[in-house]
Amino acid sequence: MRVSGPFTVETLQNFEPVSPADLAEPTSRPVEEMENFEKLVFNRLQSAGINNGDKTQHTKFTRVEQLAGEYLNAEGFYQTEAGEGKAYIHLGGKYSTVSKDAVNRAIKECRQRRDADWLLILGLSFESDIENRAISTRMGSFRVDKIRLHDDFLQDGLMKKPNKSSGSFVMIGEPDIRLTREGDTAVAEVCGLDIYDPIKDDVRSRDPKDIAYWMVDDDYDGANFIVKQVFFCGSDDKDEFAKWHRGLSDLAKQNTKKQAEKTLKVEIDDEAFDRLYGTTSHPIEYKKGKKVAVRVISQFGEESTKVLTM
Repeated sequence: MRVSGPFTVETLQNFEPVSPADLAEPTSRPVEEMENFEKLVFNRLQSAGINNGDKTQHTKFTRVEQLAGEYLNAEGFYQTEAGEGKAYIHLGGKYSTVSKDAVNRAIKECRQRRDADWLLILGLSFESDIENRAISTRMGSFRVDKIRLHDDFLQDGLMKKPNKSSGSFVMIGEPDIRLTREGDTAVAEVCGLDIYDPIKDDVRSRDPKDIAYWMVDDDYDGANFIVKQVFFCGSDDKDEFAKWHRGLSDLAKQNTKKQAEKTLKVEIDDEAFDRLYGTTSHPIEYKKGKKVAVRVISQFGEESTKVLTM
């Protein structure tokens, strides 16, 4: 959960005084740092694999080899039900956000090679308009999926601990959002998350119990996401959520409310929380061409944004 209020900003980068003479000399330190970062990521990818929240769909790589391409940085091989699959990998910068332009260029290179089933976009953060999708070519098709790196990759030494490996790479699902017009207004509904299963080579839908909370910007400008509505849903206990969904109990809602109160350190009125719990937004003024952005945060803490146009 993210709470607005006073805060400080800390950086993982070390800022050291540099003399004017040193500034004039070329340095290979940034290049070496990126090379070490790539080596660390690809070695860990081979040993840890990719997690998408389902143990039966955990992707394990038999080998990962670095490439000299500008936008395809490595190739990996993994086992599927049909045999060996091949994936190309684009790795974003250590301290930068993966851009849509870089993704488009990686897709172009992958399309030209025509020999992979999967394109992995690895990064610590992504521009909001990057979506998971299938790309069709004359020689077949391949999937494009975002993979979130664990924040420990930014801190030297932490990734040496083996107990961190299971969450090193998490696949980010694509929100399944439905925008329905109701007269002069419209409502957004979260139907779940669509997550790719590379083992069976299909996309599976997961229901809202895998979502911690979601936010709406009802007049998205394409650059700045401004939270206008926030909703909680799901539960740590799947049985509780099922009972609440069937109308037999409100245990899931109460459990989520208690977690929110504990995090915020406040007491939330039951009636107010009723308006903040669910999978359907409050009415949004309908205007043709207006963009509505929905940002979903999963139980793993991963976020993904879907932009819909009225």
